[in-house]
Amino acid sequence: MTEVKLVPPSPLWPALAQAEAERFAQALGDNLVAIHHIGSTSIAGIWAKPIIDLLPEVSSLELLDLARPHIEALGYEYWGEYGLPGRRFCPRRVDGLRRVNVHCYQSGQSELHRHLAFRDYLRAHPQVALAYQQEKLRCRDLCPEDAFAYTECKSDWIKATERAALAWQQPGLPP
Repeated sequence: MTEVKLVPPSPLWPALAQAEAERFAQALGDNLVAIHHIGSTSIAGIWAKPIIDLLPEVSSLELLDLARPHIEALGYEYWGEYGLPGRRFCPRRVDGLRRVNVHCYQSGQSELHRHLAFRDYLRAHPQVALAYQQEKLRCRDLCPEDAFAYTECKSDWIKATERAALAWQQPGLPP
């Protein structure tokens, strides 16, 4: 079991994300399209796990796989899809604690769009971001020692909000 640790928002998160993005970009070269800061640390004013989530967008997953030795040389682990087809997951630990989660996707993948839509929707709707914080705190209180149960607890809320976010980005389309 893993403790669920949520911390108050930090003004350092954007700078930490930028530094980590620059670090990870070193391994990608011309394959890199963009690196996006996602996850709760990318939403101003809400509590989050003290882990930076990045979403590198690449031209080719095959080239990304070939860059694995360079990625690992920078201190990231390379877990492959890790349960999500089309993703490459590369966490990085600092002082024995996971501090960065890197979720790589190829340009055009729907999962990449979904992550960005959710982030942008929360940024544009601070009241929804605060509701997300409340849901996270509620689930943390229900599952303080089980990170998997915590994730499952907030899953329905996230899925409903993702549907709203996708509809918000594409008005006139059914969610």
